[in-house]
Amino acid sequence: MSKSWKAKWIMDRAFAGLDPIELYRKETASPVPHKHRAELKNHHMLVRKTFTVTGDASDAYLDITGDDYYKVYINGCFVGQGPAQSPFFQYNYNRYSVSSFLQEGVNVIAVHIYYHGLISHAYNSGDYRQGLFAELSIQGQVAAATDATWKYAITKEYGDGHVVGYDTQFMENIDQRVHMAGWLEAGFDDRGWQPAFEHSEDDHRVVLQPTPPVSVYEAEPFAIVSIENGYLLDFGRELTGQLSLSAKGGAGQKLEVRYGEELTDSGRVRYEMRCNCLYQEWWTLSGGEDAFEGFDYKAFRYAEVLTEQGVEVDPGSVKAIIRHYPWQNQACVFESSSPLLNAIWSICRDGVKYGSQEHYVDCPSREKGQYLGDNTVITHAHAYLAGDLRLFRKSLQDFALLARRVCPGMMAVASGSYMQEIADFSFQWPLQLLQYYKQSGDLEFVREMYPVAEAMLKHFETYRRDDALLANVWDKWNLIDWPETMRDGYDYGPDRPERCHNVINAFYYGAMKATAEIGELLTGSASGRLQADLAVVRQAFLNRFYNKETKLFVDSEQSDHDSLHANALPLLFGLAPDEARRPIAALIRAKRLSCGVYMAYFVLNALAEAGEYSLLYELITSDDLHSWSTMVKEGATTCFETWSKELKPNASLCHPWASSPIPVLIEHLIGLKPAIPGWKQVSFNPRLPPELREVKLAFDTVAGRFVFSAINGHYELIVPEGVAVI
Repeated sequence: MSKSWKAKWIMDRAFAGLDPIELYRKETASPVPHKHRAELKNHHMLVRKTFTVTGDASDAYLDITGDDYYKVYINGCFVGQGPAQSPFFQYNYNRYSVSSFLQEGVNVIAVHIYYHGLISHAYNSGDYRQGLFAELSIQGQVAAATDATWKYAITKEYGDGHVVGYDTQFMENIDQRVHMAGWLEAGFDDRGWQPAFEHSEDDHRVVLQPTPPVSVYEAEPFAIVSIENGYLLDFGRELTGQLSLSAKGGAGQKLEVRYGEELTDSGRVRYEMRCNCLYQEWWTLSGGEDAFEGFDYKAFRYAEVLTEQGVEVDPGSVKAIIRHYPWQNQACVFESSSPLLNAIWSICRDGVKYGSQEHYVDCPSREKGQYLGDNTVITHAHAYLAGDLRLFRKSLQDFALLARRVCPGMMAVASGSYMQEIADFSFQWPLQLLQYYKQSGDLEFVREMYPVAEAMLKHFETYRRDDALLANVWDKWNLIDWPETMRDGYDYGPDRPERCHNVINAFYYGAMKATAEIGELLTGSASGRLQADLAVVRQAFLNRFYNKETKLFVDSEQSDHDSLHANALPLLFGLAPDEARRPIAALIRAKRLSCGVYMAYFVLNALAEAGEYSLLYELITSDDLHSWSTMVKEGATTCFETWSKELKPNASLCHPWASSPIPVLIEHLIGLKPAIPGWKQVSFNPRLPPELREVKLAFDTVAGRFVFSAINGHYELIVPEGVAVI
């Protein structure tokens, strides 16, 4: 939904006249040569507008967007923040109902606009595009709209801290001596502020964000412990947000603030984090009573506040300002007689919760990027946990938008200004679209998106050999699994002369199969060409990778190695002949989860495809090193990037791509999934192991709430009215 704005795009005059930098390109293409002005990076701009309200203000709303990110206040009260990151050619804007913030007489809108300035996964930035639209309407009439009458000032309050992650975030060395006290209030004297610069070129396409703004709320520490020169804070579990606190001391005196996901062996915060984030900041006092609050968010459980002599921190003032996609705790509830399974569910649930921001993130620390392959797992889990498909739908749109502009073969990250391409991930977009349709029943959206899937497949036809298999897919990375040590010795590498290998072709076939199924749903019959092509690719795959003697699949044409990956995917996608199903299951039984947590999603679903439900449950709850129980034993409160902290040098401890037990438990062990898209009819076939004596599950869908219980092999299912069970 686009709108006609009376508001003008306003910006800092320092950006006026700068040619925007075009950053969207294929990863292998040479970037546009440019040098970004250093003083315009990590740029905090404060904007204000006073206006008068007379009469009824009961129907008032604010439309707002900003580049890169805003926080907006009315009369000193926080209203919201955003937008969801998006490219300049389709900005998202947010709408807020603001009647409760307005008062009779003089009012003020105050906006904090942040421009990051670096090329990263976290922001669409580094392009010299900066500024905002804002428009407040009362009773259908515009009461305030951005133009040259709005005033602004640049603040250096947040300092020039070091950069963490992959140019993801600047640390904030907050200096209260330059804090503009009272700027959020109507009575603030802004006569020394500059009038905003109106951007005259109309090149901003702005659409209503299809998802709500993030939920923002306070949480107190679970524990506060006095340590030498300060306090150690434990919030009880990993979260995403920033710290706020009050302190007083002499002007120029400092606090050192450290954040971390874990403690060191000596019981102090590990702020030099595994995930390449040095979460260390210095906050400087003004000489009065100061209230500190960070702007950007971090992933942390623990924090330390260390003070100089004479500085007093009010421990009762310390809060975490938590943020994530809106979340109803009762939208999905699960409990079982297995404490381990309950713990696994909990860390997976909270990994998804805190990994769902304005978009899904691979991790909320190092990258903060929405990765297409990660989304296969995260969207599937989030659909059940949140009972809300809007973020799932938006994620599909995000990748479709860049596919139409940059490469029809898909980008690996969307949105964001860092260009990255992974072939394995591209092939998963149709799988996600099909899963979205099964959950939502939204046929019109699928119809709109279907050409994107077709164009993606067509892009890869460039790399098809005469036998229809893909080879030498040079324009995108072939991931296989991550980290590299989790590939079960997969016999392939970019330095090898052979470039036709199993995993990329298995995913290609899976993408073709999903696209064919979507086409059949749209038209009532499958495309004859695509069905014929599926048969050709399947036969070529068998010819090249299937060993008839072992009844297993090898990794590549020149290899006799049969990895877990090279066998689980053919089993899942229907490439394996019937005679191979039991040998592949036996291979998985022997190799266990000799893969990463990402590939475990496909392995577990492949076992379900083969009817190996006992082994599936065994692997979810196993005591192996490669297991969710390892995360639990290592103190996880959100699921990890890999099975153990020690298995990846830069592991993040909140990585929702490890959440596959959520959908696998519901769909394959409890045995409940949509038989008709939109949950109008459900398939119900429980396969719980006898040792799992009790299970309770309730979750919301577009059709209503499902409630399941199992006690010693006796099952009960309550479904929404009108839903048929087969």
